[in-house]
Formats: sequence, structure tokens, C-alpha cells
Amino acid sequence: MADTITLGVFASGGGTNCQSIIDACEAGRIDARVGVLITNREDAGALERAANHGIDAHIVPVGKDLSEEFHAADERHVEILRDCGADLVCLAGYMRRIGSGVLRAFERAVLNIHPALLPSFKGAHGQRDAVDYGARVSGATVHFADEEFDRGPIIIQAAVPVVPGDTEDTLGARILQQEHRIYPQAIQWFAERRLKVEGRSVLLDPPSRGSYDTQGPGVIISPPLETEEA
Repeated sequence: MADTITLGVFASGGGTNCQSIIDACEAGRIDARVGVLITNREDAGALERAANHGIDAHIVPVGKDLSEEFHAADERHVEILRDCGADLVCLAGYMRRIGSGVLRAFERAVLNIHPALLPSFKGAHGQRDAVDYGARVSGATVHFADEEFDRGPIIIQAAVPVVPGDTEDTLGARILQQEHRIYPQAIQWFAERRLKVEGRSVLLDPPSRGSYDTQGPGVIISPPLETEEA
């Protein structure tokens, strides 16, 4: 059993990944609690989700990348995260660049989830790009965030088949199911202090005790999950 860590979650949209993290915390599947939600949008669905669980939330407009407003928002983010005692920052559908102030204040403690198998199909439309390219397999990636979009060392990935007739929406829905599984797992490994970054590689120490055979039809998750019953 790891010590309970406090999470600062960033989200811009509906907040389904935020909800999956909250649910995993409340179910005791991960040793964490969400201390604060930060969004850049007043209409973000994640705000209602936070309110439903009594989680403090802040709306912080960001402005254009690297603008004066952007840097001011970065400073405000650090202040909010420190005030709530955050140990780990989780970008959960946050559609803006994260500032260097947050990355410095929480070095190797900022996670991001992306709806593609990085390093392929970076950017805001990973599901659409995979379909348009004719990829046979897509998926989701949780990685440590750094100064560049979708580049940091990879913690866990879920591979999802692209089937004939798939659209951005149908593929995206299946990928999202796996996002909700792998993000809580990555957080739990962080809470257990089992993630070791060596260059571009993230080592899990000790290795996962899960099984590749329990991940679902056509899905491969690596390393295997430990936060779900087989």
C-alpha cells in the first residue's frame, strides 16, 4: 500500500478522464485523491464533475502560447497546485500547452494522456489522423510531459485495432475506454514510486504483476494492468 498522493488535474472538455481518475480514487483502486481541477474554459464539463465530488476547481484563461497572459496563467497554475499540496499533475484532455513553470515545479511529476500510440499521430486529432492514414492499429499513451507536445517518456500504452468502417468517433470511443483504464494505472505506479526514467525509457520497478491475457479482445496494454481484477 502506497501513501495517498494528491493530484492536480487539468481538463478542457467533458472531463471523462478526470471522472475515471476520481472514480478510481474513490473506489480505492489507486492511492490518490484529486485535490483540485484546473481548466481554461468556463464551459468545461469537467467543472460539473468536480462539483459533484466536492473538488475545488479554478478557471484560468491561458491566452496564446508564450504570451504575457500565458506566462501569468503558468504562475497561477503553480500557485494553485502548491496551495492544494499536489504531488502529481495529471493533464486529462487539457488542450493547451503546459507552462515551463509547472514543469519545473513538478519535475517528472506531470503526466499526459494522448489518444494515439506515440510517437505516431501527435497533436489534437490523433484518432482522426489514424483513420485518415489507414492505420491498422491505434491506441492511447500515458507519458511524462515535457516542453514539447506529446514527446515525453512513455509509461504505458494500450493498442486498439482500427476496424473497417471506423470513423474518428467510433475509433475514438474505443480508445477512450482504454484511456480510462491506463491513466489510473500510471498514477498508481507513480504513487508506489515504481517509475524510473532512464533517458527515453520508463522502467517499472518491480515489473508489472499483471497478465497480458486479461486486457480485452484485440487490445494489448503494456505494461499489463494491475489495478483491475483479472
